[in-house]
Amino acid sequence: MPKVKTNSGAKKRFKLTGSGKIKRKHAYKSHILTKKTTKQKRRLTHSTLVDKSDVPNIKALLRI
Repeated sequence: MPKVKTNSGAKKRFKLTGSGKIKRKHAYKSHILTKKTTKQKRRLTHSTLVDKSDVPNIKALLRI
C-alpha cells in the first residue's frame, strides 16, 4: 500500500501550536499594499488560530 501524502499547500500555510491548535496567517497581506491603510496592514501582520469549524478539514489535509 502506498504512503499517505500530506497536502503540500496546507503544510506551507498551517503550523501546530504546542497545545495542538492550528495556527494560520491572515490573508490580504501579500500584494497591492499601497491602497491599504497602515492600520489594516499592521493588523494583518499577526498570526491567529484557525476557527474551530475549519479544524477537521485542515487536520484531514495535514493528515493529523
